[in-house]
Amino acid sequence: MWLGFTAATIYYDVSFFAYLVEPVRSFSWLLFLGYVLVSSITDARLAEKRFRKAAVFAASYTLLLTTMVLYRMAAGHGVTNYLGVDVLYGGFLLVAITGLVMVEQVMRNAHVESRRAVKYLCIGLGVIFAYDFYLYSNALLFQGLDVGLWEARGFVNGLTVPVLAIAIARDPRLSLDIFVSRRMVFHTTAMLGAGLYLLVMGLGGYYIRSYGGEWGTVVEIIFLFGAGLILMVLFFSGRIRASLRVFINKHFFHYKYDYRDEWLRFIQTLSSGQPDDRLRERAIHSIAEIIDSPGGILWMRQMNRFVPVASWQMRVSGSDVVDSDHPLVRFMTAREWLIDIDEFERDPELYNNLVIPDWLLNMSRAWLVVPLIVHDHMLGFIVLARSPAQNHFNWEDSDLVKTAGRQVAVHLAQLEASQALVEAKQFETCNRLSSYVMHDLKNLIAQLSLVVSNASKHKHNPRFMEDAITTVDNSVQKMNRLLEHLRSDGMEVQEAESVELCMVLKEVVQMMSNGQPVPTLDCQAKGIRILADKDRFSAIVGHLIRNAQDATPAEGRIIVRLFKRDGKAIIEVQDTGTGMDKAFIRDRLFRPFDSTKGKAGMGIGVYEARDYIHKLGGDIEVISRPGEGSTFRVRLSISEMD
Repeated sequence: MWLGFTAATIYYDVSFFAYLVEPVRSFSWLLFLGYVLVSSITDARLAEKRFRKAAVFAASYTLLLTTMVLYRMAAGHGVTNYLGVDVLYGGFLLVAITGLVMVEQVMRNAHVESRRAVKYLCIGLGVIFAYDFYLYSNALLFQGLDVGLWEARGFVNGLTVPVLAIAIARDPRLSLDIFVSRRMVFHTTAMLGAGLYLLVMGLGGYYIRSYGGEWGTVVEIIFLFGAGLILMVLFFSGRIRASLRVFINKHFFHYKYDYRDEWLRFIQTLSSGQPDDRLRERAIHSIAEIIDSPGGILWMRQMNRFVPVASWQMRVSGSDVVDSDHPLVRFMTAREWLIDIDEFERDPELYNNLVIPDWLLNMSRAWLVVPLIVHDHMLGFIVLARSPAQNHFNWEDSDLVKTAGRQVAVHLAQLEASQALVEAKQFETCNRLSSYVMHDLKNLIAQLSLVVSNASKHKHNPRFMEDAITTVDNSVQKMNRLLEHLRSDGMEVQEAESVELCMVLKEVVQMMSNGQPVPTLDCQAKGIRILADKDRFSAIVGHLIRNAQDATPAEGRIIVRLFKRDGKAIIEVQDTGTGMDKAFIRDRLFRPFDSTKGKAGMGIGVYEARDYIHKLGGDIEVISRPGEGSTFRVRLSISEMD
């Protein structure tokens, strides 16, 4: 308004009337800066009180300047001079100084988060007030306004308009809700572009006529008509017009979707229910819901092709597969485009004459093909059924569906990774159980081998034969139980029962007496019971005794003790063998498949012992010194049935 009024006063040669608007302009800017300053005060009442005081003071000062302007218009220029100083110019200079101070305060007091928008506001207003400061200080110094500075003032203020526009655009509180139709902006932009094009062509024609010699006029006419022909071709190009519409819609208008609501609904549909195979149907439903599609089909990669794995309210044949190297797959992976089948049939060149499988083109309800891409890798794609409510599928629909497709791809990739992890854990459990069973079988084979090796010497001894039959019978029973464990989930504690420790240790020590040195049992406390699987617990204690026998010479000693301490059952397997250093105990003793026996050992006996003891709620401690022997101390909770 100030620029328009000033231009009118200059046009009608009444430029002095511009002084009437000058105080109002300054008052408006100061009032605005005051509002910005008090907006940082958290106390609303204090902010309102300070703003009112500032507004009253600014209004009074503006009234004073306006009165001086009117008085000067009536009585002449000299009435505002006092002691050789033009008071009116001094008043305007004071306004400029106040404006600069307030701009500095706005920038200084702005929060870090808001400086992104405030800095452009301060730059624009700072330039305006700085120029006014220079203008009126020059007028005070030379006793009159400089005509050149006054005439350039409007252009300088005009240069600040884009900067202030950026500040307004970045601060929603300063924005005006003015609606301009897309059609109006499209035609205005097209006409503006055509005008700039013709201006450039006109300059080119002028250059040709000036420097073209005798043929300059002819070449100029040919050039201009050729430029006009190109302009007409561009005006009637459907692709260019569509690209211009997309550019305008993206950068100048609000979107047609409420993205917050759409995304919340999308995530709710996608994440509801369990993360199982039903996720595939929910993935189709969540994307179809965005554009009101009544159904869809999901294809996912399996080996070297994409096969249908799920459908939602849409039928599909199992033979409708796509090879992973098909042009359709390569195109969607490289471009990450949605394929609008209707648009493809109208204009195949838009898709670079893409080859689409016949079964897809012949699918009566097929409408959109949505790629599911994770890290530049195409996981699959969804074919959506034609929506009865969507008459036009534009760039905004495409961007939203493509973004949703990426999110769906992440969820489906997590589902596949989870399923693969479950399978890997099942194989790991099977392998682990097999290792334990093989270790137990190794110990049983060792016992049977000892019986066979002694049979030639003691086969005529009835007691030996009785012990041999008992050993073989126990081995057969244990192998049968191992087979049962293999058929079931043998990794868990099975059929826990109340076990009397002294009796179990006695049986284990007796069974391991075939080896050297022969272990001895010291039950200092009897009647102690724990809840455990008797066979597996016996095997664990047997592992510890067998390891002690392997590490102890035949003339050494192995003692198995049982006692009670602090409400816990304590089992110790002590030997006088080679012993172990601290580094070995810390780094290798409990590591699976790390054996000091070479190929004769599997390296899982102690690991299995600790694992099972922990499952029983106990722990295992190792005390050892090289050359002196080792002690394995097992602490277990006593059963309440004791």
